[in-house]
Amino acid sequence: MSTNTTHRQRPFKQVDVFTATPYFGNPLAVVLDGSGLSDDVMQRFARWTNLSETTFVLPPTQPGADYRVRIFTPGTELPFAGHPTLGTCHAWLEAGGTPKQAGVIVQECAVGLVTIRRAGHHLAFAAPPLKRSTPAPELLANVAQALGISVAQIRAAQQLDNGPQWLGLLLDSTDTVLALEPNHQALKDLKQKVGVCAVESAPSAINLIAKSSREARAFAEHAADAPQQATPDLEVRAFAAPVGIPEDPVTGSLNASLAQWLMAEGHLPECYLSSQGTCLGRAGRVQLERDASGQVWVGGQVVTCIDGRVQL
Repeated sequence: MSTNTTHRQRPFKQVDVFTATPYFGNPLAVVLDGSGLSDDVMQRFARWTNLSETTFVLPPTQPGADYRVRIFTPGTELPFAGHPTLGTCHAWLEAGGTPKQAGVIVQECAVGLVTIRRAGHHLAFAAPPLKRSTPAPELLANVAQALGISVAQIRAAQQLDNGPQWLGLLLDSTDTVLALEPNHQALKDLKQKVGVCAVESAPSAINLIAKSSREARAFAEHAADAPQQATPDLEVRAFAAPVGIPEDPVTGSLNASLAQWLMAEGHLPECYLSSQGTCLGRAGRVQLERDASGQVWVGGQVVTCIDGRVQL
C-alpha cells in the first residue's frame, strides 16, 4: 500500500446532515483540504472514521465548479452521494468558501457537476438524472425473503441508478417499513442495496397506538430530546450491507431517486417531506420538490458538531 508523505494539520469538520438538531441526522466527516493525499490514504482515513461517508475537498478541475469533492465509504469511493453533498457544501461555506454565484454552489464530483441552492440555513441539491428499470421477479422474491416480508406487501419496485444504485421498494404501510428486521447477510450475499419506503396515511386508532409504541422504543432514552418536525409524507429506510452499512441513517441519493420515481408515477405530490432514521434513534428530515422544469431538488439542514484539525 502506498503511503502519504505530506502529513500536516488539515482543517476538519464533522457535521450532521438532514437535521437542525445535532446528533439526530446522518454524520459526515469532511477534510477541507485533501490536496496531496493519495487514494490509499483517503480510503484508510474513511475506514478509520467508520462513518457511512467521509469527504475530501479539492480544487475544482471543471469550469464553473466552486470546489471538487471525493466521497468515500469505509470500503470504497462513490461517484455521488446526497448527504455528503449537502454536508460538504455546508462545511465549505462555513469555512469561508465563496461561491461564484450568490445563493448557488456548484460541486464537482465523479458523477459530474451538481448544483446546490442555499436559502438561509436550508441547502438543496439538484438530483442527478435517474435511470430506472423493473427488477426481475426472482430478485424481488429473494429480497422479500431477506427482509422478512411477502412479495404481496411490495406495492411497487424499481431498480434505481443516479450514481449509487438501489433497489427501491414501495411497501404497503409505514408499519411494515418500521417493523423490518432484515437478514443483512442475505442482502450482502445478494449484492443488493435496498431502499424501502411507504406513504404515510391516516392510521386507525389501533395502528396509531402501535406505531407510537414502536417509535418510542426506537428513540429510547432520546425520545424527550427528539426535535419537533412537520408530519412527514414518506417513511424511508436504507439497507446497504453490500458496502458495509447495515442501515444508513438518512440517505440523500436514495431519497432523490425515490422522489424521481414516485413523483413520476403519481405515488407522491411534487413537494413532500421524507422521514428516515426512526429505527436508529434519528429524526432525519428530507424535503423533496420538483420544479416547473421537472428538476427534483433534495434539501435539508446541516449542523456542525466537531470543528478542528486532523493530522493527514
